[in-house]
Amino acid sequence: MKPLAGQRVIDLTQNVAGPYCTQVLADLGAEVIKIERPGSGDDTRHWAPNIGTAMSPTYATFNRGKQSLAIDLDRPDGQALLASLLRPEDIFVHSLKPGSAEQRGLGYEALADGRTGLIYCAISAYGTSGPRAAFPGYDPLIQAYAGIMSVNGHEGLPPARVGVSMVDIGTGLWSALGIVAAVAQRKDSGRGCRIDTSLLETGVAWMTNPIANYSASGRLPGRMGSATAMLMPYEVFQCADGQVFIGCGNDRLFRKLLQGLERIDLAEDTRFATNAERVQHRELVHDTLESITGRLNVAQVTAQLEAQGVPVSPVNDLSQVMQDAQVQAVDMARPLAWEGGPDQPLSAIVTPIKFDGTREFAEHLSARVGADTQALLRAAGMSEQRIAQLVSSGAVQI
Repeated sequence: MKPLAGQRVIDLTQNVAGPYCTQVLADLGAEVIKIERPGSGDDTRHWAPNIGTAMSPTYATFNRGKQSLAIDLDRPDGQALLASLLRPEDIFVHSLKPGSAEQRGLGYEALADGRTGLIYCAISAYGTSGPRAAFPGYDPLIQAYAGIMSVNGHEGLPPARVGVSMVDIGTGLWSALGIVAAVAQRKDSGRGCRIDTSLLETGVAWMTNPIANYSASGRLPGRMGSATAMLMPYEVFQCADGQVFIGCGNDRLFRKLLQGLERIDLAEDTRFATNAERVQHRELVHDTLESITGRLNVAQVTAQLEAQGVPVSPVNDLSQVMQDAQVQAVDMARPLAWEGGPDQPLSAIVTPIKFDGTREFAEHLSARVGADTQALLRAAGMSEQRIAQLVSSGAVQI
């Protein structure tokens, strides 16, 4: 099942947020044509570690299922070429700074003229209005700006970046969701629309719960490591050979936790009786429970608590994650090989959606900048003479 089969995406994005959006669309069946700068291509091609022919794992993992069309959009003939290739009902996605697309004749008004079905998605750092609209931004920058770093890390230590690109990937998902919604709407109305997403708006959206709690109480949330302010225990505990996360969302589960740890006697202590009391006496509860888990192995704690139905998980590293039977059972990782790369294929993570029990995975990967330029221009009806002229002028790379 390919829900977006027949849809074509012109992709002017680079780095992570935009490419993740268009990769999701490719997995869902869309034809995605990635526009890259002649020569260097997407910046992520050169992020460490660089493997194979101008290729990094970051580029490979966010650009599956795409064809590479190399056009110099700083040249008027390159700008005109791209506009001429755009079909009336294409999906156009870019992550240029606000105003940059308009300067190149690639703004929404210019491209939507005569293309009433065009779906146009612009991804920016700070949004399309306000004093910072024209500023550049990256995932960790927005984690700092949107307050995410203020609640991440441990008390008394510097703010910490969340170790994955949650703002970038979240923005990619919001963009893809908006595009899919616009495709559905267009089937009824026949009209496309403009979609705007930004890293900042995604960052603020991730802070929904802390913002709600702050607005209700007036108290700024602090950094609590793995813990949460609303529940106790709901954090990491040390074991003899590693760590586990234990999450008790109610008093019933806490009693089951005590049963699993063979300390049901603690339930009689008023400081342990209710979640409100446990939150108030957080350090005492943590130290008491850790004095028990610290004498046991991770496997022992996990087995004893799972037997009671208590939510518990070992704190796995990536080696453990990739070898885990449950991770393997949900079939998220697929091998991805590319021209000029190492013999060992990359473990590519698929879009986490199944349709009727199956998962789509777009494997095509253009290892070379502009690898698909000639074929795409020919398919658009361009003569060999005209292609040669564009190559000679530097407007395109083949």
